[in-house]
Amino acid sequence: MSWDEQEDTTIYKVVINYEEQYSIWPADRDLPAGWNEAGKSGTKAECLAYIEEVWTDMRPLSLRKKMEEEARQRGE
Repeated sequence: MSWDEQEDTTIYKVVINYEEQYSIWPADRDLPAGWNEAGKSGTKAECLAYIEEVWTDMRPLSLRKKMEEEARQRGE
């Protein structure tokens, strides 16, 4: 663990945007526009572990929908 990680006592929130992309944000700050709480808060390591567990498809939602529609049109 690096020195920065050892000294970081910040509590973070896991946040998600309209494209279902995840990030972390300091819990004591207002959320940036376009982001919503995902229901998890904790240390940086805890939040990143949560994101690793739940964010299994890194493609943006709009791309996933487009690819699904193209597959339907091809009859897959």
